[in-house]
Amino acid sequence: MIGLSGARLHRVAAVGAHCDDIAIGTGGTLLTLCRARPGLRVDALVLTGAGTEREQEERAALTAFCPDADLRLTVLKLPDGRLPAHWDEAKAAVEELRARTDPDLVLAPRTEDAHQDHRSLARLVTTAFRDHLVLGYEIVKWDGDLGRPVAYQPLTPQNAEDKARLLQEHYPSQHHRPWYDREAFLGLARIRGIECHTRYAEAFAVTKLTLDLGE
Repeated sequence: MIGLSGARLHRVAAVGAHCDDIAIGTGGTLLTLCRARPGLRVDALVLTGAGTEREQEERAALTAFCPDADLRLTVLKLPDGRLPAHWDEAKAAVEELRARTDPDLVLAPRTEDAHQDHRSLARLVTTAFRDHLVLGYEIVKWDGDLGRPVAYQPLTPQNAEDKARLLQEHYPSQHHRPWYDREAFLGLARIRGIECHTRYAEAFAVTKLTLDLGE
C-alpha cells in the first residue's frame, strides 16, 4: 500500500545526490519526525562527497537533524554533477538501500528538479521503492524550478528556526553560495506555510498515493 499512517511510522529512508540535499529539502520534517518518535530508524544515502570535508559536514548535520534516532548514513563517492553518466553505480546504490530496509516513508528529490543529479536520483528511487510512499522534496536554487506541491508537513516555529540554524552551522562549505542563507530557507518555509494555513511548512511532490476511505 502506497500510503502513510503516523501510528506505524517506524522507519524512514532519506536519499540525496549531494551532502546537504537531505537537510535542505526535508530537514524540518526530519526534526519533526525524530523529536516525536525517539528511536526512529533513519537510513540515509548520499551519492557524492565521500572522503571530503562535505562528508564530515553531512555526518555531523544529519546527526543533529535526527536527534535520538537510529541513524544509518552511507556516503558514496560518485562524481558531483555527472550522476546521469554513472547510472549503473547510482542504481546499484539505491537498490542496495532498498535491500537492507523496508521503510514506511521515503524522502527523495523531486523528479521535476532541474538539477541533473537530483532528477536522476529521483527517477531511480521511484523505481526501486515502487511499493512505498515517496515524498519528493524541493531545493531552492537559481534555476527557479519550484513547482506546485501537493503535500505539506507543517513545521513549528522552533523546528523551522532550528532547520535554518543547523544548515548554517553544519555546512560552512556552502556559505559562498548566494542563495544559501537563513532568509531563503525560512522564506520558502513561510510561503509553504501560507499554502497550508500554518506558519511554516515543508512541501513535497507525490508520484503515487493509495487512499483507504472505507474504514
